[in-house]
Amino acid sequence: MWSIIEAAGWPIWTIIAASVISLAIILERLFTLRSASIAPEGLLKDTLSAWKRQGAHDPFITGLADHSPLGRILAAGLRNAGHSRDVMKDAIEDEGRVVAHALERFLTTLGTVAAMAPLLGLLGTVVGMIELFGAQGPTGGNPHQLAHGISVALYNTAFGLIVAIPSMIFYRHFRSRVDSLLIDMESQAVKLVEVVDGQRDSSQA
Repeated sequence: MWSIIEAAGWPIWTIIAASVISLAIILERLFTLRSASIAPEGLLKDTLSAWKRQGAHDPFITGLADHSPLGRILAAGLRNAGHSRDVMKDAIEDEGRVVAHALERFLTTLGTVAAMAPLLGLLGTVVGMIELFGAQGPTGGNPHQLAHGISVALYNTAFGLIVAIPSMIFYRHFRSRVDSLLIDMESQAVKLVEVVDGQRDSSQA
């Protein structure tokens, strides 16, 4: 592996740095964007049951908000349970924007890596071509320099694509995952508002 890195020249280090950033983000998002930690199953029913038993007192609301992102949204609604439906919805929407921003954390960086990796590979290709043409002289080319220039050009192109393709796949996957989670949480928040407002029975939530 080290021989390949040496053959690829200095531009490969920019691609390696991009690959480390991409891998770190992918692993972090895979761990973070799990349904069990974002929108745990049964949380809405448990919340409504607890609210009916003890009301929306501060310790309950604080514990719910600390539980999960869905808990934060439900807590925002219950804080305003004594107000009108519109006030509850506004509070939930405000908290939902904060949660959405947190779920999208690092995705812009991952998308940037996916877009930049081929360009970094192209940079390596250009550097390799410069070395290739620089090896040409009046009496012909130096075979070693020619081989090195070709290696720099090809290896960097290949490594740039190797980093870009999975980065783009995971970027699209995480964007879709975030959208799915937000839709699910929005649906549960609407059910919460309807139950608190008396338009839906808690057994249907």
